[in-house]
This record gives sequence, structure tokens and C-alpha cells, in this order.
Amino acid sequence: MEQLFSRMRVALLVAGCVATLAGCAGSVAPEVKRLPERVELSGTFYRGEAHQSGPQVLASLLSQQGIVITPGLLEKPLHLPGAEDKLQQNLQNLAREYGMVVYPLDNKLPALLTQVAAGYPVMVRFSEGSAFWAEPRYAILSGYDRQKQNVLLRAGMNRRELMSFSAFESAFEKSGGWAVLIQKPNQLPAAVDPQRWLKAADELAQAGQEREAAQARKTLAAH
Repeated sequence: MEQLFSRMRVALLVAGCVATLAGCAGSVAPEVKRLPERVELSGTFYRGEAHQSGPQVLASLLSQQGIVITPGLLEKPLHLPGAEDKLQQNLQNLAREYGMVVYPLDNKLPALLTQVAAGYPVMVRFSEGSAFWAEPRYAILSGYDRQKQNVLLRAGMNRRELMSFSAFESAFEKSGGWAVLIQKPNQLPAAVDPQRWLKAADELAQAGQEREAAQARKTLAAH
């Protein structure tokens, strides 16, 4: 009898584990379920050490927009090394100097994957390291697999760094939940927020790119 109860406990434990795993597998947000099952974007990618991730990612995204650039050429205008604490703002300022619209995204995974599904790589900042020591890193979110529930990052020396949805969301949140698109003025994001786009166009004009800002406004008006 004791052996029978022991087997029953094991069976119940296994059933509980299976139910838990099934629940996890079904925990994808409804917005994500409406997206294509799997996306992987191609494009230029510059490898670099972790501390070079800012200029590396910006150079990769600018190159994808047809600008001839390398990470090394961005270090001086980004005031590196030395201005790491201002890197997030300096990356945005420099992208505008190249005539690009910097469009901020909501800090939720569905918002990011919606852009990737539309063909737009996303610049993200995430926390890399252990629970005791971690640093912010920049990467390109360039793909995802809804079935396997993982995202594809181009980061550091790795062109295809896979990370589970949950691990990425945690690392993304720990680093402030910051993500942007680097877009040409005639390239509207998916499900564009008109006010957010117009604000980004104004910031582009303030950076001295009045013609590009006017193009951004015209693109939205024609949408």
C-alpha cells in the first residue's frame, strides 16, 4: 500500500510539472500570438567587446540605412571613453545628426516584436551579468521565435544570441526598459503613434536636420 501511495505521489508530481510547463508555453501575450511565428532579420552587424556595444550597435543600424560608417568613427562623437554615463542620450543625438528619426518604443515585449515582425531592427539596452554584478549593454533585437519563446539578439561578439522571452524581459527591465527605432524620415514604424512620431520629428529639427524633420512630418501626413 505504501508503495502504491508513493507511485501516486510521483504521478501527481509529474502531472503538476507538465501542467506548469504547459502553462508557461501558453503564456505568450495575445499581441505576440497575432504576429508571424518566426522572424529573423538580416543586416550589417559589427562585432565588438561588451564595452563597445553602444557605437557597435549604432554603426550597425546606420549601415543598414545606407550610411557608410564603422564603430570606430563613432567613438569620438560619442565622447568615448569617458562619457559612458551619457551614452544613451549621446547615441540618440548622434543618430539625429545623421538625419535619422529616433522613435522610442513602449517597454513591453509585444511592442518590440511588433516592429521586428514589420522588418525593423530595434536598439535595446539590457542588463548583462550576474545577480551580484551586472552592467548595461546595447544590442540589436533582430528576431524571435514564438514557438520556442525566445528572442534573437545581435550583441557583443555574437551575431545570434538567443535568449528566452522571460530572461530577456527581466534583463531589459533591469536596465530601464529602453528601446528605440533608428528610422529614415520616410520610414514609419508599425502601428505608429502619431504624437510620438511628431515629437521625434521635432527633436530631429532641433538637431539641425530641418529638411529631414519636414520629410518625417510629410510621411506621417500621407499615412
